[in-house]
Amino acid sequence: MTRFTRKFLLSATATAALALSSQAQAADGHDHTCADQACETALLFADTPSASGAAAATSLESPKYGTWGFDLSGMDRSVKPGDDFFKFANGTWDKTTEIPSDRVRWGNFNKLRELSDARLHAILEEAKAGKLQDPDAAKIAAGYAAYMDEALAEKLDAKPIAPELAQIRKIKSRDEFTALMGKANTTGFSSILPVFISIDAKAPTKYAVMSGTGGLGMPDRDYYLQAAFAEKKAKYQAYVQQLLTMIGWQNPADSAKAVVDFETRLAEASWTRVERRDRDKTYNPMTPAELAAYTPGFDWNRYLAATELPKVDRVVVTTNTAFPKFAKVYGETPLETLKAWQAFHVADGAAPLLSKRFVDAHFEFRQKELAGQPEQQARWKRAAQFMDQSIGESIGRVYVARYFTPDSKAKMDDLVANIRTAMRERIEKLEWMGPETKAQAQDKLAKFTVKIGYPVMWRDYAKLELKPNDLYGNAVRTGAFQWRRNVARLDQPVDKREWGMTPQTVNAYYNFANNEIVFPAAILQPPFFDPDADPAINYGGIGGVIGHEISHGFDDQGRKSDGDGVLRDWWTAEDNAKFKAQADKLGAQYSAFEPLPGSKLQGGLTMGENIGDLGGLSLGLDAYHASLKGKPAPVIDGLTGEQRVFLGWAQVWREKYRDEALRQQVVTGPHSPAYYRVNGTIRNIPGWYEAWDVKAGDKLYVAPEDRVRIW
Repeated sequence: MTRFTRKFLLSATATAALALSSQAQAADGHDHTCADQACETALLFADTPSASGAAAATSLESPKYGTWGFDLSGMDRSVKPGDDFFKFANGTWDKTTEIPSDRVRWGNFNKLRELSDARLHAILEEAKAGKLQDPDAAKIAAGYAAYMDEALAEKLDAKPIAPELAQIRKIKSRDEFTALMGKANTTGFSSILPVFISIDAKAPTKYAVMSGTGGLGMPDRDYYLQAAFAEKKAKYQAYVQQLLTMIGWQNPADSAKAVVDFETRLAEASWTRVERRDRDKTYNPMTPAELAAYTPGFDWNRYLAATELPKVDRVVVTTNTAFPKFAKVYGETPLETLKAWQAFHVADGAAPLLSKRFVDAHFEFRQKELAGQPEQQARWKRAAQFMDQSIGESIGRVYVARYFTPDSKAKMDDLVANIRTAMRERIEKLEWMGPETKAQAQDKLAKFTVKIGYPVMWRDYAKLELKPNDLYGNAVRTGAFQWRRNVARLDQPVDKREWGMTPQTVNAYYNFANNEIVFPAAILQPPFFDPDADPAINYGGIGGVIGHEISHGFDDQGRKSDGDGVLRDWWTAEDNAKFKAQADKLGAQYSAFEPLPGSKLQGGLTMGENIGDLGGLSLGLDAYHASLKGKPAPVIDGLTGEQRVFLGWAQVWREKYRDEALRQQVVTGPHSPAYYRVNGTIRNIPGWYEAWDVKAGDKLYVAPEDRVRIW
């Protein structure tokens, strides 16, 4: 994934997902979660298409699991369920599964991502052969041809970025450099204070211009500041020097040290990821005049003029207290260092799109060093992923016609309705919440919007130009297209029909401002959803996912918006205190988990996702019970209905990591590793104890008074 992909995400409507970890950061060191930009979405899984397996999938058909939706052969029945439920459900799979050599992790999400890539590849090849019937077929063919033309990339080498490097070299003043950073959304340049457009959290029928802090080339501020990452920091400096040498930058060794020292000062001034999660603290509207006074020496008028924005009278600042510190560092840094910093980031962002020496250098540091990935992915897969990011809804239109049936959509509608009913009943029965807050919560739940499969209105790419012989230009034009599209609708009402993901994305999300849950077509297949599977498996799989996204509307940050998506406090003080007490207890549980020696989870960082998991599985179990309509659940292969719900949840989270990728996730990821999404979740659900006869003395046992019940 390139820096241009990062820009697509930053300029899009923000969302919240069920994602597992920040693979985007594992891939290229950039923050694709928009945490610093106060993204308003919660993902199910933070996977990106940046590191696919080496071989093409042998089939374009959806996978199947066992005879009734669960892979019994992957269990390890020698493990006691109450001691380690993840290993009980997945232990044999874990022992016998190898992570592909061009993957940093492997599991069921990745398996479906592999399938999605293979399907996209088939569509792209048809377009290349002139056989694809779609209004955008020519653009798809041109973009794909450009990516696959490796010979041309070798011939051009660094020439595609030569004009931008020349612009950097010509800069004579700091004000000129400020204006150059203002072009970050329409060029290959970067900014330390990126500007983007998102839904206004306190007026969600409108869009707002926003700004946050950026400028770091490593995955997180901790990589610059913690002694545990000193070796990574040294390797990063060597990588900066390598790229500066490759583009012929003057004094590459000294310049690289100066660049890393500059970024280290920015890291010191940056907010932590836990701080950046607080939606109350990341909403700080300012006028350009107020911004200028707040950041002495940073010319906001010149900067905003260069962004192609119309004259704006308001910018919502996210990490506000960091802004004066960033301005101070910026003002004290020599212009030559700033120019070297910009040149490096241009080369780093473009490297995957240039010649082999750039591609290899980027891979060696971004994937191999930072995430432990041994082998580069196949070029056709990188091409498929690039095209997904650039013209993804046009490709998605073809994908949906081939791979998503009306029957699947209808059955998903029923499942969502059942999970919503379960949530409504859980809210009503909450013992810790008072009637006033309950009424507000029920109103919010009633106003949820549900999107399943694909958009009702496909994106118009008429203004996007993709050329068959200009890969880097295609990336730049795609980023500029996305930015200008958002700028053009600044004064228009928010388009509630818009999606934050393509249909072929294996993920799901909740959008705070739109109060909506979204399930792309690609995740609606086994092991998450199988129309032919035992219902208990579906309730534990996609039912838990649906419940997870619904629960995001009521997690520690989602609960801050009302049913209309407005960021406001609708809680009584007493109920707020009770919620916080339970959330803090859950955070303490997760902060005690230590995936690697000396590397503990951050309960405050993963709080929203942990609440989503706990609520999601609880809702899936309740909805399954309701679906029985008072009849006893059938026993299948000696397993009760309740047991199969928990097994369905555990099967979804079959996942293995390379140590470096896992370490990076602990530092940067809002999601707990898969192992804890199983064991950390089930130990708080009373039904799990009953289903598996878990007793005091079992390793996962938590006394009833210490279990967390939020929703």
